[in-house]
Amino acid sequence: MAITWGIKRYYSLKYFLRHKFGQKVYKVSVDAGFSCPNRDGTVGTEGCIFCSPHGSGDFAGCRSKSITQQLLDSTKGIRDLSDKHGITQYIAYFQAFTNTYANINQLREKYYEAISVPGVVGIAIATRPDCLGKDVMNLLHELSKQTYLWIELGLQTIHENTAQFIRRGYPLLCFEESLNNLRKLEIDTVCHLILGLPNESNEDILSSVKYISKKDIQGIKLHLLHVLEDTYLAKLYQKNEFALLSKEEYIKLVVDCLEILPPNLVIHRLTGDGPKNILLGPEWSKNKIDVLNSIEKELVARDSWQSKYFE
Repeated sequence: MAITWGIKRYYSLKYFLRHKFGQKVYKVSVDAGFSCPNRDGTVGTEGCIFCSPHGSGDFAGCRSKSITQQLLDSTKGIRDLSDKHGITQYIAYFQAFTNTYANINQLREKYYEAISVPGVVGIAIATRPDCLGKDVMNLLHELSKQTYLWIELGLQTIHENTAQFIRRGYPLLCFEESLNNLRKLEIDTVCHLILGLPNESNEDILSSVKYISKKDIQGIKLHLLHVLEDTYLAKLYQKNEFALLSKEEYIKLVVDCLEILPPNLVIHRLTGDGPKNILLGPEWSKNKIDVLNSIEKELVARDSWQSKYFE
């Protein structure tokens, strides 16, 4: 008999948040105006090869506005969601660039502004594991006592050769140290993995997933490798130097991943998508609902679920 979480065969973020807060909770993305050490010359100048000019915050708010304005007034902001859908609780998601990479006073000001907005019940912070120094960790620990907090770390792969190719800019050991430090403070941690990176086989990808399944990690985001304009990855793609996954390949691979993940790991994302006006491929990824429905159908067809083969 299949294990389910509500109507899903995997432990979705929607299910987790509803049970934690007693009602539907929506994430609202903001751009806090930060940079990245992989762009300003500290680690590199060009960023990761897949990262857009907006620092993977293409769906975040406008950085020229305050955090409060972004949370309230975006097209998917608090006022809009409250008026149209009756949603009253929100997670403020610091998404664009590296959101612990700034002066500690500036970080404190931005974070506390976010949690002071009525209806905000938690905060999510996307960052790099090499940007979690002692002062930042102390601030995050303080923040975790004030509101629900999770930190997102962009691992993408455990394989060092791929990490160098995508210009990640830090070794696996750095990820492990930062993860351990976060968990010592009992801060929930979410890991990002990209499926379909150039030169990685399915076995390589699944070994990254197995690695995550054995760590003290509370959530995972599985991203489809997609190509956006004005990235180094786009240059490689236009030269036909690698192939993107087909929809069928991706669907099967995602289910393979789900089957070996632990049952208590929250699935924050099962695909990746970019703005349609700058997306070069794959075309099929534009229909996100169809991708998610296809994953559900594959789970049913296999009579499978998250953790079916978890050891």
